[in-house]
Amino acid sequence: MKSKLLFGFHAVTARLRHEASSIEEIYVDAGRHDQRMRDLLRAAQEAKVRIIQADDDRLSAMVGTRRHQGVVATASPLSLARNLDELLDVIEGPPLLLILDGVTDPHNLGACLRVADGAGAHAVIAPKDRAVGLNATAAKVASGAADTVPYITVTNLARTMRDLKERDVWLTGTADEAEKSLYEADFTGGTALVMGSEGEGMRRLTRDTCDLLVAIPMAGSVESLNVSVASGVCLFEARRQRIAKGA
Repeated sequence: MKSKLLFGFHAVTARLRHEASSIEEIYVDAGRHDQRMRDLLRAAQEAKVRIIQADDDRLSAMVGTRRHQGVVATASPLSLARNLDELLDVIEGPPLLLILDGVTDPHNLGACLRVADGAGAHAVIAPKDRAVGLNATAAKVASGAADTVPYITVTNLARTMRDLKERDVWLTGTADEAEKSLYEADFTGGTALVMGSEGEGMRRLTRDTCDLLVAIPMAGSVESLNVSVASGVCLFEARRQRIAKGA
């Protein structure tokens, strides 16, 4: 299984805490000796992970950015669910899923994974085409959530959505012009929240496949929210409803 790169303190520390045995080695900036680095080195040493000293140029070349914070790790991928059937077969209680239709910014994907983890979503689903992959930048922004929330890519999103309907999952899309408010919808049953891309929103077929469209009520002058913020608002509303019901 091909190794993947993790970078930044959040992503590497989360992997050390969650599955240290999957980390092969950690490259660190030899010139950084602050408390944050000392804590990470201590955790790595306790887990018996090999530490390699490097300079900023080498670390930047490894991950393609200078925003690595002085730490890069190579690790084997974790065994999360690889497809929807595998995922749905083991979920206890009503599923809570996030569907992203055409999100192309890795920062947005990483943030969506992070809020999905925080809200207890079981997976994030996206089409293989017209969407960003789970790259090192997305994993860094996700701050460890890329290791805990399955990111499942599908060849045909509309067909996958229809399959979800057959598994009693209600598809709720978000649209600024929707007549029904987010807070009028019931998310206590099997739920997939559907978000559109950063600029164009949901594609027409995706929109038409949804069971319901809702709008997030906006009180200020801003007309819409970033996709990761909107995902957080919707997922945590679903979480609130499920806690209130005891689900």
